[in-house]
Amino acid sequence: MSPRIRGLHSFRAWLQARPLAADTLLAFGLLLVGLPQMLLQELPKTAEFEEFRDPDLWGVLVVVIVTMSLRWRRRHPLPVLLFIVAGEMLVGVAGYPPSASDVLAFLIAIYSVAAHRGLAQSAVGGLVALTHLVVYIAILPVSTSPVEMMTNFVLLIGVWVLGRNLRLRRAYFAELEDRAARLERARGTDARAARVEERSRIARELHDVVAHHVSVMTVQAGAARRIIDRDPGSAREAMSTIEEVGRTALSEMRRIVGVLRTDRDPERAGRELAPQPGLGDLGELLDHVRETGLSVQLWIEGEARPPSPGVDVAAFRLIQEALTNTLKHAGPQARAWVRLYYGDGDLTVEIEDDGRGTATFMAEDGDNPGHGLVGMYERVALYGGELKIGPRVGGGFGVRARFPLEA
Repeated sequence: MSPRIRGLHSFRAWLQARPLAADTLLAFGLLLVGLPQMLLQELPKTAEFEEFRDPDLWGVLVVVIVTMSLRWRRRHPLPVLLFIVAGEMLVGVAGYPPSASDVLAFLIAIYSVAAHRGLAQSAVGGLVALTHLVVYIAILPVSTSPVEMMTNFVLLIGVWVLGRNLRLRRAYFAELEDRAARLERARGTDARAARVEERSRIARELHDVVAHHVSVMTVQAGAARRIIDRDPGSAREAMSTIEEVGRTALSEMRRIVGVLRTDRDPERAGRELAPQPGLGDLGELLDHVRETGLSVQLWIEGEARPPSPGVDVAAFRLIQEALTNTLKHAGPQARAWVRLYYGDGDLTVEIEDDGRGTATFMAEDGDNPGHGLVGMYERVALYGGELKIGPRVGGGFGVRARFPLEA
């Protein structure tokens, strides 16, 4: 951008921030146009134009005062219009010829009332302007043709309509901005609530996993205590199992720290402490999905190894959530694919479909983002993984997550 254009933008921004200064410059501009025309114009040498007085100091002073009143056109548009109407009537009664400054100031005042005030004051201003135009034309010593009168009326009404349209347009955009701000605040609130809800659910699941391991440790410790005298080898094996399970439980306990558990479900208090479903239950999940009519295929690549219990639950829940969204949004003829890649130290999970659910998957409830999507990010991030969600090339939707096998 050139320095000249940059300077013009800066000057425009300065005027927008200072409307009083901008209107003052507008009034000065009208005087620069109107005063020379008023002082230097030569009236036709006809009988009707001989009725006009030659411009003098008083006439110029009235024009200057009337035009400079535009300085307050935004703050007090209706009083400014009434003041300009009174000034023009004074000029007409005194016999001075109309000047460009008076006419332009009158039109700008009409526009200002329509653009900066409500319908009631705008209507009053329009009626005052129409009445003034009729009376002013009547007191002029020159005759006005019907075409000229019609042109003046159309111009006045057009300026008033322009001001009203711009006011309604500004109100419309202001409402849109306010609505967008409200939706953004509501979206942020919903996202925070979804994160809190998902963290609570993850905490409960991790609690079940850890509790299961603690139960195993208790049983193994009791068995080792009973057989340590008669079968030391089996007791040592039980102690090794306790050590291994204990390390796993501690690893899962570390993940519970920092996960906010906001609600306590009393119905879960009496439930049996058992691990959540994992990748070993994937076949049952896919069979259930196929029963709904969705064609699902499963590929497993690499050397399958059991991940940590938390990753096992997270990968299963991710597949479950992605297939649920496919059922809801992909359409009746869609197909889905689930792929598991076992790498050297990580597990990659991919769920893809060829449906139509690209837009609806990203926003489930009107303008609010889907809670399932937030839950996916929370769950994968909890285990130090990576998640990518987006449309597939050629149509459909894809979810790709990478989990470390040892979380």
